[in-house]
Amino acid sequence: MLEGKNVNLRVIEKEDLPFLAEWINNPAFFGEYNPLLQQSKKDLEKHYDERPSEENWFFVEKKDSDRIGFLSHFSRGGLLEIGFTLVPSERGKGYCTEAVKIMLDYLFLSKNNVSIQASTDARNVAAQKVLEKVGFSKEGTIRKASFSRGNWRNMLLYSILREDWKEPKILTKANS
Repeated sequence: MLEGKNVNLRVIEKEDLPFLAEWINNPAFFGEYNPLLQQSKKDLEKHYDERPSEENWFFVEKKDSDRIGFLSHFSRGGLLEIGFTLVPSERGKGYCTEAVKIMLDYLFLSKNNVSIQASTDARNVAAQKVLEKVGFSKEGTIRKASFSRGNWRNMLLYSILREDWKEPKILTKANS
């Protein structure tokens, strides 16, 4: 488990998949900026079993172990990328910013990569604020990159370089 001050990141295990499937199949969880997903538990389990070794999924948990979100890292075209979302009732409280800081520390401390990227719907100002708070820079707009809820959506591409990150912000620091 990767521990922060207010939240922890816990690797999602196979026995967690039924809970994760409930979130994935609930349009309110991923919100208006993400595609509508409907996935059977069996298909989710197959994806979990067949995912590449450089892909990992985490629950964002409050200190009382209450699961409040999902964060993942994966390789896309050889580039390391992260994605995240929180349950609607826990958004805007700083939990996501802390979770992303924890993930950046983990990835830069454990992987020999030069940068990490993230993309978000161009309308998702909250996700953009999280990325910018933790040091990501906006690289540009990818036009009509995502089909969601009947429309083509522009995505914004963000990245952070290792030299911009510089040192751990949470991991290896005292959490008091």
